[in-house]
Amino acid sequence: MSINLGSLVEGTAYGVLNELLGEIRSSDDGAGVALTSRYEVMIHPPSGYRGDNNGADSKNISGKQILEKVANRDVTGAALRCSQISFPGRTIETTPDTNHGGPLRNIATGYSYGTVTANFQCSPDMREKRLFETWQKLTYNPQTWTMQYYNNYIGALDIFSLNRKDKRKYGVRLVECFPTAIAEQQLDAAPGQLQLIGVTFSYRFWKNLTDEADLPKPLQERITDLIKNNVQRNITANLPKVLQKGL
Repeated sequence: MSINLGSLVEGTAYGVLNELLGEIRSSDDGAGVALTSRYEVMIHPPSGYRGDNNGADSKNISGKQILEKVANRDVTGAALRCSQISFPGRTIETTPDTNHGGPLRNIATGYSYGTVTANFQCSPDMREKRLFETWQKLTYNPQTWTMQYYNNYIGALDIFSLNRKDKRKYGVRLVECFPTAIAEQQLDAAPGQLQLIGVTFSYRFWKNLTDEADLPKPLQERITDLIKNNVQRNITANLPKVLQKGL
């Protein structure tokens, strides 16, 4: 009996140039290549309406301003003026497995996320800059300088990749997101320079909206599912075994 050690190497190539070009040029919805210039951004700022750390019931003035900016479509306008942004990264943290013999292997011990920086084109009245300044002011009380509740200032940010027909093909959501840094803006006497504002967003985690949209489930939804499951188990347990066969 002979063993062909090269059976996994020898043979016709899986993809040749003509097939690759055909795949790229195809008009099918899932074919072609993704373009960096085809994207969409949606901003979901918080309301800021949860009082302050002193237990007051008064509503944060910055929260009122945020809601006004949503009503005035300033938030939508800022999203449309996003001229540059990146899909977020994710790193699986590892540690060497010293309990395993043979070549060293790494095992996953956790995960971490970075930040996302976006650039926005500015209107003459700098409404985009003022939007993110107001959002930042939800993190603290401008009068007392006391820091505010976490839920006061976290929102979300959606980033979508579009195909040539402007259909969303992939998207991610930055969960529990807020702007941690607003970059300095240089002023220059040279004419024709476009004013941009760079904003860095921090977030707890991100998820793709294709197959992770419902993960993780909100706490209230998990509690509801748990109650339903317990009720169903109790009802099933009290039914005669003959009836349980059909469940």
